[in-house]
Parts: sequence; C-alpha cells; structure tokens
Amino acid sequence: MPTRERHQTRAQITSRRLIATTIAEIRNARVRAGISQRDLGRATAMSASQVGRFERGQVQDVTIGKVCRLSAAVGLEASLRLYPSGDPIRDAAQGRLLERLRMRIGPHIHWRTEVPLLGRDDLRAWDAVADGTGCHDGIEAETRLSDIQATERRVMLKLRDDASIQHVFMLVADTRANRAALALGRETLRGNFPLDTREALASLSNGRCPGANGLIII
Repeated sequence: MPTRERHQTRAQITSRRLIATTIAEIRNARVRAGISQRDLGRATAMSASQVGRFERGQVQDVTIGKVCRLSAAVGLEASLRLYPSGDPIRDAAQGRLLERLRMRIGPHIHWRTEVPLLGRDDLRAWDAVADGTGCHDGIEAETRLSDIQATERRVMLKLRDDASIQHVFMLVADTRANRAALALGRETLRGNFPLDTREALASLSNGRCPGANGLIII
C-alpha cells in the first residue's frame, strides 16, 4: 500500500478511536455528575436529542469546539496534542527531485519509492531505496532545509530502525536557500553524512557500495 494511502487509512482509524473515546468520557462524566441530557444541552446550546445523538456516536460533525463546550459543562478540560508518528506525504517537488537523482545513476540500480521501514508498525517510509551497489541505500529527499539538525535526527532514526538499510543519502534540492543553509550546517552533518555529492553519485553510478552515508545536492 502506498504511503499516502497508509496515511489516510491510519488517520481514519485514529479519528474513529479518538471520537469514540471522547464521547465515552463525556457521557461517563455527565452520568457521574448527575446531569441530564436536557441540562447538558441547555448549557451548550444544544437540544437534549442532539446530546443523545452525540453520545450514541450519530453526529457526523464532531468539532473541537463542540467537544470543548461539552467537556467544560461536565467538568472536564479537553486537550489536543500532536506527536511525530510518520512521514509527511511527498509533494510534486520531492518527486521531481527523486527523478533527477534516478536519471543520474546507473541503469543497473533497482529503484523503489515509498518503501516502508522493514519490521516497523508505523507510517514511516523511505522516499526511495536504491539496490544494486552490493548494499541497500535509503534516499531521503529534501526540497527545503528549514531545520538541518531536526532533519538529520529524523533520517538517522530511520536508519537505526531499519536493519535492511546499510546507508542513507540525504538528497537536497540545489537551491539558493538550501545552499545558504548548508553553508552554515554542512560541517555538523559531516559526522553522519561524510560523503559529498561527487563521491555519493560515483558509488551509485558505478554500482559500488558507498561504505558510508552521504549528502547529495542536485
């Protein structure tokens, strides 16, 4: 299943679970407090029948505003926090960047895109994986470097968590903004990404295992 479809499937499952849990907590708090559905409706500008449909999971538009109003009326405080879970979907610019690299390497390289991390039950996937150099190399495409250290941590965690990948290449679009960012941060990356563009492309083009991670700017 492509990464985009896996994102949507996981999002739908998470949405249903969160809504069901929220409804149950609000209903249980209402019952414990001895508040009728009619009284709860009056406090939240809803009818008793609307509260009943909400508690039965029959409301399609469960908004954050409605959840906050109902929660406050039964003595609860709603909270929403977002946590890193998977990779963001790849946009068209990333697709073109990956294609530029694919056209620069040898025809003997087996090229796969949106490859899930081996043995991991999460949404993370390599933007591409290159096979044919005697090892398996992950490719992470970055069209805009906004936080080099955060990007480095994310990529290295994927390498750590996927035992099937020996090396990883950070593929960066050759733009003025990215060049400026790398002028300040390239040396901090060198510990984890020692190979530069020429060395990395040479290994991929010649079908030679790179032996290390690399940074490719094209």
